Amino acid sequence: MPSLQQETVKVDLGGRTVTVPKGGLYDRYRMDTDLDEVSRDPRVSGVDFFRRLPKTKVDSPIGATLTPNFYYRISTARITMLARSRAIRSRLPGELAPLEVAPGLGLISVMFFRYDVCDIDFYTEAAVGIAVKPARHGKLGFFDLVAALKNEHLDSYVLSLPVSTEIAQVRGHDGYGFPKWVTDLDVDIDAHRTTARVANDAGGTDLALSAPTPTQTAYPSGRRVSTLTSYTSIGDAWHSTLSQTNLLSAGTELMARRLALQVGEGRMAEDLRSLNPIRTIQFDVVTEGQLALHMPVPTSVQSR
Repeated sequence: MPSLQQETVKVDLGGRTVTVPKGGLYDRYRMDTDLDEVSRDPRVSGVDFFRRLPKTKVDSPIGATLTPNFYYRISTARITMLARSRAIRSRLPGELAPLEVAPGLGLISVMFFRYDVCDIDFYTEAAVGIAVKPARHGKLGFFDLVAALKNEHLDSYVLSLPVSTEIAQVRGHDGYGFPKWVTDLDVDIDAHRTTARVANDAGGTDLALSAPTPTQTAYPSGRRVSTLTSYTSIGDAWHSTLSQTNLLSAGTELMARRLALQVGEGRMAEDLRSLNPIRTIQFDVVTEGQLALHMPVPTSVQSR
């Protein structure tokens, strides 16, 4: 984790001033990161995944930027829970519908992320999200549900998405339309244990996780690439954001009875309680992965 005394520099993002680590990847490269330089970082297994994803320059609410945003070393944890569709629909915009595993039952998740090496430098993140039907889909097929549960492809709507750095907050909120704010947020994931804690405004616990890490399986780069499509409203228009995760070491535990999730007081806790989760059905941990996060694009969303 970066030193608390690390020097910072100020940068402009669409008229917003944020601080970033001096000499970090963003300070040096402004998203146009030298892959050969990254490949020499001992924390990064390789950069072949990114060489096949050329960046393009686009205009955005945070000014001209390059997309995708590359994350060269990440670890993640996702708790998938059942909740009643009635509670889920009360938190969804009318244009979106829950992905149901059975009539009246949908899927929600609590997620934690640690980004060790990234175009916008180290940060951590957490989320409360809802699995939704693909926005431009007709009748939902059985294979959509299977793909979602296997982490191959998931469509989601995020209720809360706190982060640990200013640049991640401004890019995520202004550029992507996500409900992001900055807070103290610790995420530690290794092959043995997964822990996380999100602080609330008073310094207490919003959400916290502690669990044994599911047994990991290693994969060659490019063998398992999952996708996540997130829907947000920017201005008056719906947008979809695609993220592609290159899984290098991952594991799943069903039911996860040794998992301890503390639901305290705060914005994430309120969002999770509002969904009235019934039970945990799956715990997924990626101890090593890579991510390409694309800028959002306008999308048509069917009226329901």
